[in-house]
Amino acid sequence: MATKPERRQDTKEVTYRSDRWALLREHRKTAKQLLEALQGGNVEAVVHGSVARGDVHKASDVDAFIPNPHSSFQAESALERANIPVAARILIQATPLYAMKAYIEVDAASTVSFPLMSLRRVEREFYKFSGEVTLAQIEANIRVAGVDKRLMLIEPFEQGHVESSISGREDYVAKCLGIGVETVMDRVRALTKRDAVGRTGVFVKEELDADETFEMALSRLAAENPAVRRRLKYSA
Repeated sequence: MATKPERRQDTKEVTYRSDRWALLREHRKTAKQLLEALQGGNVEAVVHGSVARGDVHKASDVDAFIPNPHSSFQAESALERANIPVAARILIQATPLYAMKAYIEVDAASTVSFPLMSLRRVEREFYKFSGEVTLAQIEANIRVAGVDKRLMLIEPFEQGHVESSISGREDYVAKCLGIGVETVMDRVRALTKRDAVGRTGVFVKEELDADETFEMALSRLAAENPAVRRRLKYSA
């Protein structure tokens, strides 16, 4: 079941137990392996979400994101050289307005993704909205602030985190995370809509054949789908 946004206005201090710290260390170890593998191929990436903020739970994923990839070959080759297996390769475009992205599934809980089209500012800032860390920050055991799927701002402190609703505090949240307030409003609209109508589908989701590159698949879809073609033209 999808996590629903919370609308409470109070602030709550959450102190982590030893099992939560252990889970965070485990997830960050996986994140470090992914980022080190990519860095070995001269590919800079970040990890975003609960692994960056620290508020992990049993269902948390390790999501690595490459903001500025040179080619899918470079990213895939970096993982291959590090002996990191690839379970699936999937193209996803959330809506016709959003960039098409490549998702490399390492396992059920770990992915590496990157855009195949230029990102609008709000799309790039989505990752900062949820909280993102670099390899250097993981190595330094740094946790950062970000917003979870309940629309709660998570602000780490030494023993855990403080969480508070972002409702009515969009300007503060934008300043806290170093992003535009329009990005905060966009995410509020998206997550509130999902809460109201249920989990919505994506515009494009297609798994690649073994002998197909992401670029080949994108070219094929652009030829077949006018909306994909328009978004690709916007990126040019």
